[in-house]
Amino acid sequence: MRPQSLKKGDKIAIVSLSRGILGMPFAKHELDLGIKRLKEFGLEPVIMPNALKDMDYLFDHPEERASDLKQAFLDPEIKAIINAIGGDDTYKTIPYLMEDEEFINAVKNNPKIFTGFSDTTNNHIMFNKIGLSTFYGPCLLIDLAELDNEMLPYTKDTFLQFFEDKDSYEIKSSPVWYMDREDFSPSALGTSRIIKKEEHGYEVLNGKGIVTGKLFGGCIESLYDAYTGERYGEENKVYEKYHLLPTIEEWKEKILFIETSEERVSPEKLETILTYFKEKEILQSVKGILVGKPIDEQYYEEYKEVYKRVFQDITTPVLYNVNFGHSVPRCLIPYDAEATINYDEKRIIINDSILEKRDVIAKK
Repeated sequence: MRPQSLKKGDKIAIVSLSRGILGMPFAKHELDLGIKRLKEFGLEPVIMPNALKDMDYLFDHPEERASDLKQAFLDPEIKAIINAIGGDDTYKTIPYLMEDEEFINAVKNNPKIFTGFSDTTNNHIMFNKIGLSTFYGPCLLIDLAELDNEMLPYTKDTFLQFFEDKDSYEIKSSPVWYMDREDFSPSALGTSRIIKKEEHGYEVLNGKGIVTGKLFGGCIESLYDAYTGERYGEENKVYEKYHLLPTIEEWKEKILFIETSEERVSPEKLETILTYFKEKEILQSVKGILVGKPIDEQYYEEYKEVYKRVFQDITTPVLYNVNFGHSVPRCLIPYDAEATINYDEKRIIINDSILEKRDVIAKK
């Protein structure tokens, strides 16, 4: 199921499904800026009832986070949902939603745009199981609330894609990238990020040729936790209970996209994670792999060597340094969309229309 494209005047819900930063006093200027930017796009922001609760309350009440998402889907006037930011315990919302038939029916009957990245991976995988195509893309506090006087141009163009209904498009490498901010305080308003020229572009680390498959993936640490339960000791049990992860046969139809978080996982840990997925035969099964640009290019060369070692005895092609995930700027990766990756020419083509035209929705 694909959601419909946006138009000016549409309502967009703001949810906080993980770390409850949005309602904290230290983030008020970012919240205001994010709302201002949404209005500049012609959208009407709707802050869901629990989204501004403090961090401790939302940590203790994942059912309230889940309730906000459900209510956003139940409201027919809301056409899109944007997550505030990631975190590390989004999986706790899953049982409240996957056992709620009213929520599941609302998703199926009223498909909406849902966007976010990082630990929001958990929400995306849940939606994928229900059958809704969502977007590994911009969130409110990092992208819409970019502290510079304007959104980053590449990311702004990414957000504008929600208003389009192209039959296909190409994900191109950004000519520049930006260092992560050290200061997110009100005094940083109007200041620019440090900008760097892109020196590498897309790099092929393994394999060759052209592959076509369905996009699936997210933050590699979140995916690893979904399989192992390493962080909290129970994520894997939640995923097993609701059969959220692809079977090996299902993996064979997919292009896996993965990226590392702001925690800047060490090369040794990355190798452990990739080796785990290799032992589960996931890396050998997928048609191809896209790897996001590391934040601040930290461990850039070290990560490349890890991928080369892990993939030295398998043929799955790997394209590295794509602008999605935690490094800025970021593109839009639509879950379950058909993509063709040309590893010889280093091109990424999305073959599907990722959004339904409004007249198509009306006819249905």
